[in-house]
Amino acid sequence: MAVVNRSLSAPLNILTDQTDMMGARDTGWIQIYAENHQEVYDNAIQAVRIAEHPDVVLPVMHGLAGFVLGHTLGRVEMLPDEVVKEFVGSYKPRYSLLDIEHPTTFGAYDHWDYFFEHKREQTEAMNNSLPIIEAVSAEYAELTGRPQPVVDMYGMDDADYAIIVLASTAGTARTVTRALRAKGIKAGLLKPRVYRPFPARQIVDAIENCKAVAVLDRSISFGSPEGSGPIFTDVTAALFNRGLSGPIVIDYVYGLGGRDTLPPMIESVYDDLQAVAASGERGDMVRYLGLRE
Repeated sequence: MAVVNRSLSAPLNILTDQTDMMGARDTGWIQIYAENHQEVYDNAIQAVRIAEHPDVVLPVMHGLAGFVLGHTLGRVEMLPDEVVKEFVGSYKPRYSLLDIEHPTTFGAYDHWDYFFEHKREQTEAMNNSLPIIEAVSAEYAELTGRPQPVVDMYGMDDADYAIIVLASTAGTARTVTRALRAKGIKAGLLKPRVYRPFPARQIVDAIENCKAVAVLDRSISFGSPEGSGPIFTDVTAALFNRGLSGPIVIDYVYGLGGRDTLPPMIESVYDDLQAVAASGERGDMVRYLGLRE
């Protein structure tokens, strides 16, 4: 399912943030996010292969920023239809709805005697889907010549300060990161393309030696500690589960309701990270980027 990411009411707003898909993060869908128009196309093709893999058989939603991508034009390299058909393949269901010789029940009521076990199986399929996603992505990368990393990284080999951000804002953040690198600041960027299942190992491995990290959340998890965003809670939980106390991690809620996130805003995040690393004190755990006074 392609999801043109939009804000959720109330108040009424149809512009972009990630509230819609983040609200569905615990419903059993694999989630993939696109930075640009090319990734929208690439993710759509891979999503079918991933969802129909016999060891996964889970729905996949791939998100694209409403209006930022959903209502704009961008250059896209397309594959011939026959190549796409061959890559996706024909779906061969394990059980056929119309096989009258071997009748099977579909969509039945699942009582307490089996529901728990079925949820456990669903959890196992999600937990084991990341290697399959990586394999499908690697095959697609070989077909197209376009890398398809689960977590896209820039400047992370020696980064002291890093930003973690999904989707279209990663393009703006990468431009700022590149400019700071040219000035000798060890800035880095992580863009998870896959959010569910959460690529905890890759993210923790990338940031564990940083001095300070900012997580940019384009949604709020209401009632969470200090109103932090969902990506922040996942990142900090991943660090905790690895027994790591550092780096200092700060959450930045940004861009709600379609508000633009401009390069000076991203630069201010890196300024904050440098100040925090120098002082050793995090200050506010959750901050608001681009919010009017």
